Amino acid sequence: MKLPLGTGTIDLDLPECDVTVAEPSGAEPVDVREAATTALSDPHGPPLSERVEPADDVAIVVTDLTRAVPDDLLLEAFLEELAGCGVGREQVTVVVGLGLHRPMTDDELEIMLGPHADLAVNHDPTAVVEVGTVDGCPVEIGEPVAAADTVLSTGVVEPHQYAGFSGGAKTVVVGAGSESLIRYTHGPEVLSREGVRLGRIDDNPFRNILDRAGDLAGVDVCLNLTHGPDGVLGVSAGDHRPVVSELADVARDALSVSVPPTDEYDAVVTGVGAPKDANLYQATRAATYVALGDRNPLGEDGRLVVPAALPEGVGDGTGERRFYDRLRTAGDADALYREMLEGYEPGAQRAFVVARVLREHEVTVTNSAAPGLVEECLMRAEPTVADAVSAGSNVLVVPDALNTLLVDADGDGA
Repeated sequence: MKLPLGTGTIDLDLPECDVTVAEPSGAEPVDVREAATTALSDPHGPPLSERVEPADDVAIVVTDLTRAVPDDLLLEAFLEELAGCGVGREQVTVVVGLGLHRPMTDDELEIMLGPHADLAVNHDPTAVVEVGTVDGCPVEIGEPVAAADTVLSTGVVEPHQYAGFSGGAKTVVVGAGSESLIRYTHGPEVLSREGVRLGRIDDNPFRNILDRAGDLAGVDVCLNLTHGPDGVLGVSAGDHRPVVSELADVARDALSVSVPPTDEYDAVVTGVGAPKDANLYQATRAATYVALGDRNPLGEDGRLVVPAALPEGVGDGTGERRFYDRLRTAGDADALYREMLEGYEPGAQRAFVVARVLREHEVTVTNSAAPGLVEECLMRAEPTVADAVSAGSNVLVVPDALNTLLVDADGDGA
């Protein structure tokens, strides 16, 4: 079989192992542009025509290159709808929601947004305006967003380690926010709370904080999609909470794979592919999504194997550097985990969850351009998946680990 690696694939052959493949049932893909227009015409809550005035300055926050979202098509649908409301293109600023990731280059913006790249500015997390507080934490939003009369956003509702599913207000309050909310939501006090886990939005404290912050930021209309291995599965627009709820249901139905409670594996091979395997920070999601999801299929001493290209090494953003510094200076995973329970810098949370997994399971990254860097970060590096899996192993292969929800055979992970 084939597994994703970068923008291509690799062949996987484990003839001396007992191999099971976890592939979600999926769903029929939709035409993104058409579905976006339909969603905006029948949104959750009032239509855009009732939320925007012809003289308004509009900010549209979009995702960055770490998300596989056709932002050009969603942006086009927004601009068409705004034109119908009397809002000219010159009144629109497109803010790239970077969070703590590196700024996108002009060439990358051109590829991502096409003819609308000239409207785009990279979010600056140091140039922000406080719009209120959540649980005593300042909610700070980038100046172009805070100054806008109307705030719109794109996004993808996909399985997320902490929020349950991403999307909704998260694009604005994290992508176009400051370190303050990231520090609070991604700190050990919030991440250790009951209900903060992959696939859950109901009674999820992390998700609840994002939603309340989104209210303060004045997110007027979200235009989000959800996707799976076969493409985009649905598009929804309107108020951010019901948009996430609707698309999470679509994703759950399409992406869940039941694992019987009696099944335990010696190794789980987790496919990633572009854009998430561009750097180690993002690629480790494959391992943590499996081990810290609704159903960890690994037995005692089980191993996670992550084929990842890593052309950017660990990554260039603030968060990526903090992740790297924490892992490379740690003596071992258990010591790092216990140390980070006392607190850490925004961005370093990925080191925290990786350390949590490494306390129980070895993680091996294969096929990468940066094996030395992988070894620095408490993980193993091997040339191929076959080199990382012992003969005779019972192996579960998850070809698209970031778009697969492993759940108990008698549950749905909701």
